[in-house]
Amino acid sequence: MSGGATINIFSLIIASSLVLISLFFSYYQKLNLEKETIIGVIRAIIQLTVVGYLLNFVFGLKNPFFTTLLLLFMTINASSNAAKRGKGIKNGFIISFIAISVGEIITLSILIAAGTIKYEAYQLVPVGGMIISNAMIAIGLCYKQLISNFKNKREEVETKLALGADILPSSIEIIQDAIKTGMLPTIDSMKTLGIVALPGMMTGLILAGTSPLQAIKFQIMVTFMMLSTTSIASFIACYLAYKGFFNERKQLL
Repeated sequence: MSGGATINIFSLIIASSLVLISLFFSYYQKLNLEKETIIGVIRAIIQLTVVGYLLNFVFGLKNPFFTTLLLLFMTINASSNAAKRGKGIKNGFIISFIAISVGEIITLSILIAAGTIKYEAYQLVPVGGMIISNAMIAIGLCYKQLISNFKNKREEVETKLALGADILPSSIEIIQDAIKTGMLPTIDSMKTLGIVALPGMMTGLILAGTSPLQAIKFQIMVTFMMLSTTSIASFIACYLAYKGFFNERKQLL
């Protein structure tokens, strides 16, 4: 294939006019999203620019320590966001951090051991970012489902407890449903890969000049690692979080 696609500043400015379409619909339909849209666009530009320079610096260092430090920072930030989405989850940040970290470490370790990626910033940071982001979203969904189920099935859980069941058997269906909720978006997206849309990583590689057949291999790797991380993170988060819905006397709060 020929060289990858490039975008100059002038082209980027022209492309930015696409934002006006969103602003037009917001104004025309009186959605009152103009301010949020503009703020979102400005933040996206600033954040991506800062990240671009930061990654350029980190990639240039080729230092495993800085690579690990950046992944840790990303994990902490993702854990904080996941905890915010699950307001009402006891020790939400700690649980999220453990779940994301375990899923991330296991998945990356397998990929590195298999020789799929190397422990180098230019490979590890983008791949790690996708893993962490996907785990964060899955955990957020799990938290919401746990909170909703414990609220809606309160009488059912209390009945099981009254009949002598421990908190785990009383909550097992709720836990399983929450894990399923966290995993389903990833599983559903797998079913439409290449048919409904070309995934982001595959599209990026093709635009960069990579052969579509080679891009497919990378996308398959990404798909499998997403599924792995989502499963691990959802499982750990739910089994650690459900205990927070009970007090020391094993009563539902």
